[in-house]
Amino acid sequence: MEHVRLGTSGLKVSPMALGLGLRGQADSTEAERLIRRAHDGGITFFDCANVYGLQDDRRNAGRSEEILGRALKPVRDDVVIASKVVSAVGPGPNDRGGSRYHIMREAERSLRRLDTDRIDVYLLHAYDTETPLEEQFRALDDLIRDGKVRYAGVCNYQSWQVDRALWTQARINASPMVVVQNPYSLLDRSLVREMFPLVRDAGLGLMAYSPLAVGLLSGAYRRGEPAPAGSLWATRPPERLSTTLHGRVGDTIEVVRTVAERHGVTMAQVAMQWVMSRPEVTVAISGADSDAQMAENLGALTLRLTDEDLAELEAVSALVNRSVT
Repeated sequence: MEHVRLGTSGLKVSPMALGLGLRGQADSTEAERLIRRAHDGGITFFDCANVYGLQDDRRNAGRSEEILGRALKPVRDDVVIASKVVSAVGPGPNDRGGSRYHIMREAERSLRRLDTDRIDVYLLHAYDTETPLEEQFRALDDLIRDGKVRYAGVCNYQSWQVDRALWTQARINASPMVVVQNPYSLLDRSLVREMFPLVRDAGLGLMAYSPLAVGLLSGAYRRGEPAPAGSLWATRPPERLSTTLHGRVGDTIEVVRTVAERHGVTMAQVAMQWVMSRPEVTVAISGADSDAQMAENLGALTLRLTDEDLAELEAVSALVNRSVT
């Protein structure tokens, strides 16, 4: 697999990462097998967080890091692990946020769960309005200087917040971030207007999560039909799916279906490849929960969309500029 540079850093990663949200996985043994399956398929980048766990249940927070650490132990020096901090891990006053206290404590906890001596890419999971940015990025810089973190990044920041963070890092002479992580898909193109120009100008890497729009682009859903039993959207009110699939969103899904049929591939592979084909996107994060889903997502790496395909997808999705999840 051809690897890509993460921003302007020298770090090279696979253009697809495996996300460890494990929303649809309840078995730790199966989750470990999924991770090994991804690595066997060429994935060298794994995206985790201190709050991730089986079935994406906060009661299982930390389990994903433990599972990832066990699965990757034999190949630790050949892979890149990302994790995150800021989200709430308990009810206490210092159990959330970007304070130096919380960041330092959670980094140590993540290192123990991952059973490793460093976190390769450490991201602030959300923008913390209560803690000065100077405090947050000085803490990250100290972790980098101590060798416990290799690179820093941010997740779920708006473009002006990324710009402010970069300015803060430069002002305090801290190691600059190398990557931002945000949702991006054919059904959520909100990054195009401001974030894309920023990452181009600043030389930042971009990790795109939810490239299948929380399953809407997986091929499981059709307008006028109920959500399949056992699917994520089957757990939500039926009217929410029908409302979501109305108009341009539903039109986009049908065009993805047409393109997939044209190539004899799955809708998920088309949607994933479209995200990876964007020049601003460095890495697309697979949310696969099973071996079958992982194998399907890996198939997107060899798919080549034609100019006609891209033009059709661009035209139908151009006005879908808000999150549907």
